[in-house]
Formats: sequence, structure tokens, C-alpha cells
Amino acid sequence: MSKRQELSIATSQQPDSIAGRIVGAAAMGVVGAAALASLAAAALTVRVARKVVTPPTAREEDITVIAVAESTIALTATKDSLLPGRYGLWFDQGDGYARVGDILSATATVVTRELLSVEFGVLGAGAKARLTGWFYLTPGELGYPFENVEVKTELGTALAWLIPADDPGENWVISVHGRAASRIETLRAVPVFREAGYTSLLVSYRNDVDAPRSADGRYSLGDSEWKDVDAAIGYAIAAGARRIVLMGWSMGGAIVLQAATRSANARYISGIVLDSPVIDWASVLGFQGSEMRLPAAASRAVLAVIGNTWGKRLTGQSESINLSRLDFVARADELVWPVLLMHSDDDGYVPSTSSHALAEARPDIVTFDAFSVARHTKLWNYDAARWTVDIAAWLAVLPRPAAAAKG
Repeated sequence: MSKRQELSIATSQQPDSIAGRIVGAAAMGVVGAAALASLAAAALTVRVARKVVTPPTAREEDITVIAVAESTIALTATKDSLLPGRYGLWFDQGDGYARVGDILSATATVVTRELLSVEFGVLGAGAKARLTGWFYLTPGELGYPFENVEVKTELGTALAWLIPADDPGENWVISVHGRAASRIETLRAVPVFREAGYTSLLVSYRNDVDAPRSADGRYSLGDSEWKDVDAAIGYAIAAGARRIVLMGWSMGGAIVLQAATRSANARYISGIVLDSPVIDWASVLGFQGSEMRLPAAASRAVLAVIGNTWGKRLTGQSESINLSRLDFVARADELVWPVLLMHSDDDGYVPSTSSHALAEARPDIVTFDAFSVARHTKLWNYDAARWTVDIAAWLAVLPRPAAAAKG
């Protein structure tokens, strides 16, 4: 497998046969204007619903490289390229990867940043690129010993990285990446957990490039992926873990909440850390629909398609998604673990409204740090010191779970 195949993450564009039939019918003059509008809306709903549950295969590159010097790079100004901090820069559809640092100057159209390194690829003017919260690409870059390990799931073997604590013991963290990402996303959390004495298990789950494919090849937004995290919990327990923190980014947050509340090994979980998490999919899809200028009714229709049995044949899902089960604003009373919740109020992808609602519903267990400016899953990149202090302070007072206390 090439490095590009291992590291590239994407957004799919699938042909829509329903839309094609509508266009053909309109051309033949057999569909009235009102009926055509209705059919077009239905086709759009199906297309969006299909996109939500389909692992992507290409990623939009919305930044253009204007100029490259030895230690600087000029980029078109976007919401992401104007973010303070240090980031990864994918370019040429995953054929290249660079690291960028501080902003040196900016205008309304161009931003010049430090160019920290070019890891691979040929970076030059005119290249299309995208900024990512990823920074490290392999655990070896962190300077710690690590192992490539296999987690046995119900679908087969899912690959993971095991990075032991300096003095390995009962404290483990299982890190879960978000939608259309990979375990590389979670490398940023290893140092703060290792400093606190935690062994890190960075996992993959179904439909990742390094994990088994589900029968339908579709995401279930956490409703089935949690089983692979549960398998990782079992792996950790077999290796001596008795105090397990689950950490999830974006959709990984939805996955770890499912794992915590549905695992037979929940007694070993000591706490949950959430970075830019999906707490409630209805709010996320409603927000993204508004960003796409979809009518509110269309966003509700997308939820109906992916959440009902009749929608399966339209999206290719084997099973419909239980969206109520994924709503942890409504299920807030069911949470029994300390939760560290970090979210940017201008996330731009997963709105922070549900995070605020969960924090307000459960102030007894939720420690909430609301960032601003940082956008989606880029909190560490934007302010690594604050992010690290949040986690370190929370870990320092984390109580032992019942299983560990008895052990």
C-alpha cells in the first residue's frame, strides 16, 4: 500500500441516478414544474443522505499555494489558512504533505506562514491544498517506543498503535478519530497522556483503510462503530488495563459515548474526553444543511432517510441508524463518568450548541472549556498549551473506576 493510500482522507462524489432520471424527464416535457421541483428536492435529499453515510474517496482542496520559499509559504486566505497555530498541509490530493507554523502576514486575499517542513511531495506555486489539524504522521515522530498491534473485532482485524507509558500500568487511554479521518488524527494526544502515566491505544474502526469493511461499506455514525472500540477496550483489559479513558474527536466522540454506554466492560472506564464532538447528529446535520443553503425540511428529510428502514435501499445501508440513541443531550442523565469536553464556538462543521447543552444538563460530571476561533478538531493546533493543561488538570483529579478500585 502506498503512503498516499495509507494517509489520504476524502469526500466522495457519487452519481445520482434519481437526479439523472429527473433531468431526462424534464427534457422530455413529461414532468410539470411543481412535480419537477418536488422530485429534485427528493433527489437532493437522497444524495445528501448517501453522502453522510458513505466513506469519502476524495477531499476538497480549497486553498491555492501562491508562492513557496525556503522557510515561508503564501496561501490564499480562507477561514482555515488564517487560523493561528501550527498545522498539516495536504496538497496534490494526498501526494504531498507539509507542516506550516505561525502567520507572518495576512491580507484579505493572501496569508504568509512559516513553512516548517515538507515531508513528501513537490510543493510549488499553483498547488491545491487543504489545512488539517493533523500534525504528526507516525508515532515514531513523537520519540516514544511504540508497537503495531491488532485488535480482533467482529469483522476481522483492526490495526492500532500501542504507545506504552514510561512505566506501564493500569492506566490506559483509547483514542478514537473522527469521520473520514484515521488514527493519525489522535497522535497529538499521546504526549499529555504519557506524561500522566497513561498507555495510549490509537485505534481504527470499520471502513477505515486499516480496518475491516462492514458488509454495506457505510458509516453508522457511531451506532455500530462502537463495537470496534469495545473490542479495543477488551484488548486493553487483557493487557492489564484497569482504568481506561476514552477520547474521541468529532464523530469519534459519538462513537466513544456509544461504547461507554453499551459496553459490557463499562466498569473499567474512568472518564471520557471529547474534542469537537458530535453529541447529537440532528443538530450537526441541521447546521451543515444550513451551510449548504438547504431548506430546514430537507435536513429533516435526510435524518428520516438514514434513520428509517425504508431509507436503506436509497443509501445502501444494511441497517437504519437509531438517531435517538445517538442523542446525548436527550440521554444526558445516562452518563455516569467524568467528562472533559472541549469545543470551539466557531467550529464551522459540528456546532457547539449540543456541547453547551450537555454541559448545562450535567454540570456535576462535565468539565467544559469553550474555545473560540479554533474551528473543527484544531484546538490543539490553535492553542496546544491550553489544550494540554485542560487534559492534564482533568486527569490529575480523575477518580478510579469501580473495577480498578476493587482490583
